Amino acid sequence: MFKPCLLPIALGIVAGCLFAADQPSAPATYKSAAELMATLMKSAQEHPAQATAPISNEGHYRVNIVRRDRPGFALAHATGPAKGSEVHYIIDGAATMVTGGTIVRPAGGAAKGVGNATIEGGESRHVTKGDVVVIPAGTPHWYKEVEGSVTYLEVRFDVDLGK
Repeated sequence: MFKPCLLPIALGIVAGCLFAADQPSAPATYKSAAELMATLMKSAQEHPAQATAPISNEGHYRVNIVRRDRPGFALAHATGPAKGSEVHYIIDGAATMVTGGTIVRPAGGAAKGVGNATIEGGESRHVTKGDVVVIPAGTPHWYKEVEGSVTYLEVRFDVDLGK
């Protein structure tokens, strides 16, 4: 996790992903804060507990804006359509995030045990507005506790887009 003093570097990483070509003739992809929030609000109407709004799905990355009102489940992106590394830039709110360790799937949980998965032995960090978390491919991660809500810009690299 990075603190705000490294924010320009983290934002440079995110900006680099946002500014990839949207169309062959377009030199960059640009989304204003208003567009990001409008996309998120539209998604929140359909999925109030966890709104995930895709912003761009180009090349080998995907950019989402995500709002969580409650904890999620533990997961790691190593294979399949969600493989790759991630960057989470906290836009608003606060949460406790666990990274590393081992994913534990309870017997009889949701499909493949994913819905109730937790992490054992990971590192817990409190994240708030302005924080950045870089999650390498295959690293277990989990928003264990959410304080009201947490909203973050998520950039996934090396995503299998089925191309």
